[in-house]
Amino acid sequence: MTNYDISSSKLYSITSNTKAVVNNLQQDVTIYWVVQSGEENDVIENLLSKYESLSDHIAVVKKNPDVYPTFTRQYTSESVPNNSLIVESGERSRYISYDDIYVQTTDIYSYSYSTSFDGEGAITSAIDYVVNEEQPKLYLVEGHGEADLPSTFAEQVEKDNIETESLSLLHTETIPEDADCLMIYAPESDLSEDEQNLLADYVAGGGKLLVVAGPTRENGILENLYSLLSDYGVEPAEGIVVESDTSCYSAFSGPAALLPQLHSDDITDSLIGSNYSVIMPIALGLIVDDSASGTVTELLTTSGTSFSKVTGYAMTTYDYEDGDIDGPFATGVSVRPGDGEMVWFTSSYFLEDAYNASSSGANGDLVMNALADMIGESEAMAIRSKSLNYDYLSISSSTASLLKVLMIGAFPLAYLGIGVAVAWKRRRNQNESN
Repeated sequence: MTNYDISSSKLYSITSNTKAVVNNLQQDVTIYWVVQSGEENDVIENLLSKYESLSDHIAVVKKNPDVYPTFTRQYTSESVPNNSLIVESGERSRYISYDDIYVQTTDIYSYSYSTSFDGEGAITSAIDYVVNEEQPKLYLVEGHGEADLPSTFAEQVEKDNIETESLSLLHTETIPEDADCLMIYAPESDLSEDEQNLLADYVAGGGKLLVVAGPTRENGILENLYSLLSDYGVEPAEGIVVESDTSCYSAFSGPAALLPQLHSDDITDSLIGSNYSVIMPIALGLIVDDSASGTVTELLTTSGTSFSKVTGYAMTTYDYEDGDIDGPFATGVSVRPGDGEMVWFTSSYFLEDAYNASSSGANGDLVMNALADMIGESEAMAIRSKSLNYDYLSISSSTASLLKVLMIGAFPLAYLGIGVAVAWKRRRNQNESN
């Protein structure tokens, strides 16, 4: 009653998501805290006490490795550092390393490390895992030069208890029944007509499909893949979208690194509410027909001054040229035909760790929100880590130029003028008194 969390990231608070998971527990859960005497981390200790106070089904048990040197071997073969945790219920368990609680990522701009606290997310996810044998299943489509999931995003998927498995559409006549969602990530070559028909029937029959695919260097638009959208009145524009409005692209990456406007939807509302910006580099533009209203929702759109460079990767200038296609465009859409759903993002690069870091994690959160929307979000999936560093400030090129003018020119001149005025006034008052 006398403790108040005044930290900016709410480091010492428990979210409503955790309370929902814990309050619904029907079986006992034990959290083993592996720590030597006198080496307890205060933040972890505070967090564990909150879990224990939320439910009679949760018990926190300290295990000193000096006293129980072999205890952790039954749960993991890894070396277990101080302040690591093991969550157990019945025959299921999950090991949480201290390095998974205090997560360090490399800052590619300053060659330093940024740190975030993911204690609540890791513990709540582990509790959800040990008490639920059935977890969501995400199939990753392969066979078209798809890229591997970026490490940061892959770790987020694993933490959220989403099981992944590869799927070759050429080797199956039906989509597996246990598939909660299919994902196509950064393909380099097109689908066959048979694969396209299989996916179209899957979505029409209530299936969920997540696509992250932009223009390719060798093949341009993947016609069969994008025909899945054409069936619902959404057509791709040839080339790569660039912005001429300096307030609508990243100041650090240039006119092809778009800062699209986010539109209200279950997928985007949490980002809009927190004033996050998404960065979409090397993106394909989508043109949504008016007849698609009600079935298609534009999640991300470019400005009215954007245009698509039809030369694509061969472009030599960001200036508008004859033949280029006028915007605005959608770069992210949600298509909901009946019980089925497709969520589509038109950049193959925006999930990469560098762009995700530049957006302060907004890019990854956007796709995780899309996954949660399609497979049915559990409370444990919605808990994000709490930064212990300052977030990146995503600003447009025009804003960056204005700040330079203000900081280098206007403010110093203003202070110089104030100083001269004060000195002149004091000199005049001194002369008058004499």
